Amino acid sequence: MTDKSSNTPKVDPDEILEGIRTWVEIESPSNDGEAVNRMVDKVETDMRAIGAEIDRTPGRDGFGDIMTARTPWGGDGPGILVVSHTDTVHPIGMLDDVLRWRREGDSVFGPGIYDMKSGAYMAYYAYRHLVRQGKQTPLPITFMFVPEEEVGSPTSQAAIEAAARANKYVLVTEPAREGGKIVTGRRGSARFEVTVTGVPAHSGLRHQDGRSAIKEMAQHILFIEGLTDYERNVTTNVGLISGGTGTNVVPSECTIEVDMRLPDMEAVEEYVPKVLSIENIDPDCTVTVEGGLNRPPYQKDDGITALYEHAKGLAEEIGFELEDMYTGGGSDGNFTAALGVPTLDGLGADGRGAHAHDEQIYFSSLEPRTALWIRLFETLE
Repeated sequence: MTDKSSNTPKVDPDEILEGIRTWVEIESPSNDGEAVNRMVDKVETDMRAIGAEIDRTPGRDGFGDIMTARTPWGGDGPGILVVSHTDTVHPIGMLDDVLRWRREGDSVFGPGIYDMKSGAYMAYYAYRHLVRQGKQTPLPITFMFVPEEEVGSPTSQAAIEAAARANKYVLVTEPAREGGKIVTGRRGSARFEVTVTGVPAHSGLRHQDGRSAIKEMAQHILFIEGLTDYERNVTTNVGLISGGTGTNVVPSECTIEVDMRLPDMEAVEEYVPKVLSIENIDPDCTVTVEGGLNRPPYQKDDGITALYEHAKGLAEEIGFELEDMYTGGGSDGNFTAALGVPTLDGLGADGRGAHAHDEQIYFSSLEPRTALWIRLFETLE
């Protein structure tokens, strides 16, 4: 929209919301590569329309494509990397069911609207706003859209890290937290798959010949869960378990999947080996452990502090207070911050209900937070 009195493009929250809707209404669950690529197609079309230079890497392992869009100015030197993900946790069909697109007062609902299509669109809109004004930023901007952040970014981590190393700053479009706070620190995460193999037997006729994989695993579960230390901010969670073939068969196999959250590299070095070194208790059972650190801890350092203080000052100019926080959930910002590249996360819309059936953003947050994106692009050097 243009301000008719000055003929200058203005930041229009209604226009932003309509754009967000076009992205949200393309459902894109992580494990459906074709669906994610429909979303990538839309982003590519929008980015090409404002002159961005596009590079698209075909997906693998069933995931969607990785896409980067770069401003045509600034050359090949280091600049600003904006990291977003095009996938969501919601299965196809949520848009026609419990997460219909709707606005109720200040809340706007939709699958993936909060995590994180609104934030990704706001960053795009900020770039488009500058193009409409005929402005170029001091630094080149590279927008990276990854297809599988919600499952740990297994195919895009290397590309994210390579892009981060080539830039001065990283801005992540994950949603705001707890009333509009941005994120300057996150716990790291490790993931493990533990499998026990026992000896099958008929539970009624030859029970003594069997070696129960589930019984063996139960002891390891207690050990793993017992590693949780709230004072150290270390948590472990056995989130999935499978095993056995029938109630009358001593189970010969049992598998669990484990999530571990860690505050710093000292904790990583202490706790990850505890799981990797698990050994069998019953000599007739075998234990295998796969996995390790997935996302390194994201720790606030001098570079991140300086970047946050810069953003905080810009927010004050715009007219709102910008607070920062540390959170337990991981993001692609963990990868970039761990490389020592100043990283700000949680720059997306304010709202609540990530991954839930009431996922929503607050309309009132769109204009000021998009204005912050514009000012970050204009002022980072």
